[in-house]
Amino acid sequence: MSKAGWPGKPSKLSSSSFDDDLPEATRETLTSQPQKKLPPLMGIVGLAIVVAIGGAGWWAVSRNPIASPPVSSPSANNANPAGAPAGTVLNHYPYPESPAAELEPITADGGLKLRKAAAQAYKEMAAAAQAEGISLMPLSAFRSIAEQEQVFLSLKQQRIQTAEQRAAVSAPPGYSEHHTGYAIDIGDGNVPATNLSPDFEQTAAFKWLQANAPRYNFEMSFPKNNKQGVSYEPWHWRFVGDRQSLETFFKARGQQPSNPGVVSPTVTPEQPSSESP
Repeated sequence: MSKAGWPGKPSKLSSSSFDDDLPEATRETLTSQPQKKLPPLMGIVGLAIVVAIGGAGWWAVSRNPIASPPVSSPSANNANPAGAPAGTVLNHYPYPESPAAELEPITADGGLKLRKAAAQAYKEMAAAAQAEGISLMPLSAFRSIAEQEQVFLSLKQQRIQTAEQRAAVSAPPGYSEHHTGYAIDIGDGNVPATNLSPDFEQTAAFKWLQANAPRYNFEMSFPKNNKQGVSYEPWHWRFVGDRQSLETFFKARGQQPSNPGVVSPTVTPEQPSSESP
């Protein structure tokens, strides 16, 4: 008997013979299909289109730019108004606070102090004025940064002033000449109503200071129309009678004393300076 006609397990069919028995359309659906890829030519064309669109957009923006927010002027965001001297805040230069050990009282109660050289010069000046019937009244001398903060910020709030308005009559903390121990506010003891007022210039004390203060190495800090832009203060004077005081006020800004009559310290041949050139 032939094996071909013997019943048994069906013979295994190869995948090739199985595919041959299926219609062509069916074979295509059963076969896994690879991802379609764009022909190189289509990729190049697409890139060219993107570049063309981007170029057109840039041309349109350049022809019709989008309005940007207005840029604030420097004076709006800066602590300095326009035209203020370089290195200042609200027209005032920074000054270090004098060490307490270098201060000396100029009043009997010890409430007002200046640096030792300035204190000695002021006492001599006040005595000379008194001998001529002029009463120089010290109103304010050395002032710490903490005290200046009280003067500036508290009064600014009480008087509802802007920082610039307050700075016209008072320096911000850290920027007052009073920190140095060389500055002093002077009034007329016979006309106290003019204290800390431009009217002080009408008093006998002011006229005496104008004529005699340079002899004691004092000068007015803020005369009328001063370059620093600070309000006229005929009562505010500073000592510039030694090297340290001169450097404090003038070296940093490259200026000379505003009062040409100020007597600067000199070194004579009999008393040579111990400092090297």
